[in-house]
Amino acid sequence: MLYDKVLKYHDKSYDYNCAETMLYAANDEYQINLSKQTMKSMAAFGGGMGIESVCGAITGSLAVLSIMFTIERGHESDRVKNLSIEFFQKFTNELGSDNCAILKQKYKRDDIGCNIMLEAAANILEEIVLREQSL
Repeated sequence: MLYDKVLKYHDKSYDYNCAETMLYAANDEYQINLSKQTMKSMAAFGGGMGIESVCGAITGSLAVLSIMFTIERGHESDRVKNLSIEFFQKFTNELGSDNCAILKQKYKRDDIGCNIMLEAAANILEEIVLREQSL
């Protein structure tokens, strides 16, 4: 399960932000063999891009969808756009917002950090990936 990998990487020993955690976990779970350079690209997306805007669990998940389901570029089809819309809708329906500041205020805990957001993102991402891989 993807969430098991999320728990592995969202650990103080790794010290990854939520966006990095999602990419590392998906890379491990789906064997997408991303380079270290690609992994580093998510550093700026944690903490709602550093300004508590869109949740890093979302941006990391969208990066995974882009990597896995874009052939060459975003404009080649509406597939990734539609998957992104689906992801956002399911995430916000479940947690009530996509905003990092709001989500942290509502769900972040000292003992588990942002695990609630990460779990929701992992479950939604896994559902979409498994469905899309079977097409």
